[in-house]
Amino acid sequence: MKNSVAIVVPFLNEEENLPELYRRLTAVFEKRSETAAFLFVDDGSTDGSVHALEKLRQNDPRIRILQLSRNFGHQIAITAGMDYADADAVVIIDADLQDPPETIADLLDKWHDGFEVVYAVRKSREGETWIKRFLAASFYRIFHQMAKVNVPMDAGDFRLVDRKVVDALKNVRELHRFMRGLTCWVGFRQCAVEYDRAARHAGETKYPVWKSLRLAADAITSFSALPLRLMTVMGALIALCGFIQGMWVIVGRIINPDSYVSGWATVVALILFMAGVQLLCLGLVGQYISRIFDETKRRPLYFLR
Repeated sequence: MKNSVAIVVPFLNEEENLPELYRRLTAVFEKRSETAAFLFVDDGSTDGSVHALEKLRQNDPRIRILQLSRNFGHQIAITAGMDYADADAVVIIDADLQDPPETIADLLDKWHDGFEVVYAVRKSREGETWIKRFLAASFYRIFHQMAKVNVPMDAGDFRLVDRKVVDALKNVRELHRFMRGLTCWVGFRQCAVEYDRAARHAGETKYPVWKSLRLAADAITSFSALPLRLMTVMGALIALCGFIQGMWVIVGRIINPDSYVSGWATVVALILFMAGVQLLCLGLVGQYISRIFDETKRRPLYFLR
């Protein structure tokens, strides 16, 4: 019988939020029959987050604290929590309380209905700037078109995964990780639960726009080679335009040999444009090569203190 659940909470400097998160998590499982364990993964915090958890652990042996040796990143912290979670199902939830712990009950109900991945889909996003909401919505739709895996739109890392899915993900050890994509890539029976995302309870976000853009770049380069194919298409189109332009100049000279070919400013602009396109393409190829280089080193994903 499926009965035990591990709640994996990756966090970085969330001293103000952790006690409230713990209170709401325990309130959820007071009304449930499942046995819960709370696995908090410290991703290199420098505040009093770990001390706050140690005080809570004195009265609740269900709390486990996993401390990484330094800040390895949110996706690696999730991976570490799943590696050490020993339960029939694992629920991943952030510590900022934007994802309401009360939604876990709905995830568990779907799990008992036979689904092995239950992801929470955001109906609304409070407390976020319009540009972040716009970028998030744009990313999911662009990624959905580019990737070979069907990642649900507007779903974050807040989800439940069955033991079978956890064991499958343990075999996927790539360094540049996009966990919500990997969770869908492994397959199994999946469904969604909708919820309203709240504003951050306290503190500052650990995912500013630049970090979100970096995660988006990791996601696209990990799951799609379409940017490389687009480079080929773009190169072919530019070459075709250059050929047509060249033929136009030759024909013009044949028809009127005494004509003066003007437009040096246009030529300079085209050269600068082509140089920019070439540098952009080289940079994109470099991103893929750098990821190949990182993977060939085969370093461990993380270390524990």
